[in-house]
Amino acid sequence: MKMTRRVFVGAGAAMAAVAAGQLGRTAPGQAQNAPRGDRSTRLAQAGGVVNLYSARHYDTDNDLYQSFTNRTGIQVNLVEAEADQLIERIKSEGANSPADVFITVDAGRLWRAEEEGILQPVSSSVLEQAVPENLRHPEGLWFGLSKRARVIVYNKSRVNPAELSTYEDLADEKWRGRLLTRSSSNVYSQSLVGALLEEHGPEFTEEWARGIVANFARPPEGGDTPQILAAAAGVGDVAISNHYYYLRLLGSENPEERAAAEQTAIFFPNQRDRVPTLTSAAVVC
Repeated sequence: MKMTRRVFVGAGAAMAAVAAGQLGRTAPGQAQNAPRGDRSTRLAQAGGVVNLYSARHYDTDNDLYQSFTNRTGIQVNLVEAEADQLIERIKSEGANSPADVFITVDAGRLWRAEEEGILQPVSSSVLEQAVPENLRHPEGLWFGLSKRARVIVYNKSRVNPAELSTYEDLADEKWRGRLLTRSSSNVYSQSLVGALLEEHGPEFTEEWARGIVANFARPPEGGDTPQILAAAAGVGDVAISNHYYYLRLLGSENPEERAAAEQTAIFFPNQRDRVPTLTSAAVVC
């Protein structure tokens, strides 16, 4: 099953509905006297509100939330922040946290939330029908809503796309001094390493990481957009980035950014044996 916008809307609405039905928590401050595990009490107090903690920052999401409200009558109380901040907030709020649903991006952050014990399993035939098995947690702790690709962006005047193949190949010495990427402290980088660990084991992955470092065109700096701009400027030849950063530049109102995007192109590696970066939702316990 493809992850279409219809699936995104349906799965998101189902997740929020599940949260409303299972937890029934209220806007901040309204459920302070209800034990976290007392679902019936919180349902009675809910007043038709779902509290959504989201690490996504897109105006288009508001249309989805309004569509959900129109279909269900349940209002969405939105709290936006960075994923790690929201995880820490839910932890610090403890038993009195008003959070019902947590939305974040990337497997690394989902793993952190799971490790912190802030998620609860959901059993929903609606969600299981809408979200393919490989895009949801095997025990129902989270469900994927949309996919992002971690791609290779290359300078079209300096790289023949026939040279490109896999993430693993980027450690080859032919890329010496040509590679641009974020810092290893970034969760996108960590998730890529995690995928390699899962596929190849620690010995191969450590050797791969050493090859990647040896191939840096410069010390890692900035997010994905600066990597693409640096590749366009010839600082390096290939950059690792999420695909939508390239699309943003391509559609930018800034002519210099559009020119940089037109100087580069994207290559999709490892399409058969890697799980894509996911935006996922989970019910908070």
